[in-house]
Amino acid sequence: MPLTPRTRAPRRLKAALLASAVTVCLVAAGTPPVPLGVGDRLFPYLGNPGYDVVSYDLSLAYSGANDKPLKAVTTIDAWTTDDLNHVNLDFARGTVESVEIDGESAPYATAGEDLVITPEDPLPAGQWLRIVVRHTSEPMAQAGREGGWVRTADGLVMANQADAAHLVFPCNDHPSDKAMFTFRVTAPEGYTAVASGLPADVERADSATTWTYRTHHPMATELAQVSIGRSTVLHRTGPRGLPVRDVVPTAHREQLEPWLAKTPDQIAWMERKVGPYPFETYGVLMADASTGFALETQTLSLFERELFTDPAFPAWYVEAIMVHELAHQWFGDSVTPRNWSDLWLNEGHATWYEAVYAEEKAKRPLEDRMRAAYRASDRWRAAGGPPAAPKTPPPGSRLGIFRPNVYDGAALILYALRQEIGRPAFERLERAWVSRHKDSTAGTADFVRLASEISGRDLTGFFQGWLYGEKTPPMPGHADWTSDAPTQAGEKQGAGGKQGPGRK
Repeated sequence: MPLTPRTRAPRRLKAALLASAVTVCLVAAGTPPVPLGVGDRLFPYLGNPGYDVVSYDLSLAYSGANDKPLKAVTTIDAWTTDDLNHVNLDFARGTVESVEIDGESAPYATAGEDLVITPEDPLPAGQWLRIVVRHTSEPMAQAGREGGWVRTADGLVMANQADAAHLVFPCNDHPSDKAMFTFRVTAPEGYTAVASGLPADVERADSATTWTYRTHHPMATELAQVSIGRSTVLHRTGPRGLPVRDVVPTAHREQLEPWLAKTPDQIAWMERKVGPYPFETYGVLMADASTGFALETQTLSLFERELFTDPAFPAWYVEAIMVHELAHQWFGDSVTPRNWSDLWLNEGHATWYEAVYAEEKAKRPLEDRMRAAYRASDRWRAAGGPPAAPKTPPPGSRLGIFRPNVYDGAALILYALRQEIGRPAFERLERAWVSRHKDSTAGTADFVRLASEISGRDLTGFFQGWLYGEKTPPMPGHADWTSDAPTQAGEKQGAGGKQGPGRK
């Protein structure tokens, strides 16, 4: 079906009034705006019901100062799935200048972290919808609100996980609503902009350049990446001709090149484990910033530069973290969690392949790591909840869902599953999981069903204890393994012995 705006009758005086500066920021009388959500247990007001986003077109103009707001225009194409009197978008950091629905000005207001838009006429279900929001995008963080833009030594990068894309641009900020993306980034001479996807155009005018990037696969908002800095883009070729592009601070290019050269072989290693790389390109973004984590932004994983330049981090550890974020391209990016309680599927798998890589390439025994995780598992469950039912993040720590119970604690579940069904069935399951759910969303129940199908037996009871139990079940094949009792000291660092920046 052609992607055309919703047709509407000509507007008269009413349209002119709606477009006026006096009324444009007011929601229709008698219907005060309220924040909505899609029912995520961990983030109740994240996402919005009633429509399905098909694509985002995000235009950003960077002034050259990373402490100043960027001028931005976000265009959203969507289908309505319910009758709507209002359209809620997630947006919480920036100033809205104007909003249009299908080419006509629309009143708007804020409610919580929602931008609530009121179309002149109610929108019926099954209708094509285009929303254009002109706004600023604010790079300066607010106290107690993590995520969004990250200021680097020479510009900006994005870190939107878990609930922070709407600190950068208006969106339906929940992983269940994936969409295609176009990024258009304008920056002064001397800067380079790179975004998720492949380059589509470069336009130079006067002293500024506009780069356009497009994704070839749908993407969750939390995985979007835009890098603006005094950067160099390095190109190489991965398996089966895959274009690999890395983004590094120009001043550190030579120092970082030996690490970048490892990526094609790491992609080939992952492909041997689970099948073809799922996207149009891959690369490493080495930001000159202290973030405390690495992040699997789609097609362009974000890392701290210091991870690769600080001699305190052993080489095996650095490479394993690189593989962790690479593995996320399959587990979390291509196959995206339906709800944030399904996070264990992302982090457990990424941690699993991180650990398997360390065993195969650096002789760091997987069994030793899993035994250590088993010993700590009851403490992790007490502190953070069972892996598939994590506790709600505490106030002021919205990243609190990223606890050891969904990293090594979830990888431990995969180890137990392999022990239970055998290596051949486990490896078939892994390949089937990323193949069947490619470019889609999936949840814990989907994984349990597929594991039962592949193994030829009902694994519901097995998974119930491992996923939701307060106590860690006995480990198949290792009756002698024991778990320490929880203490009031709280959870400790992951059993993998993290020695530096964490990973998401």
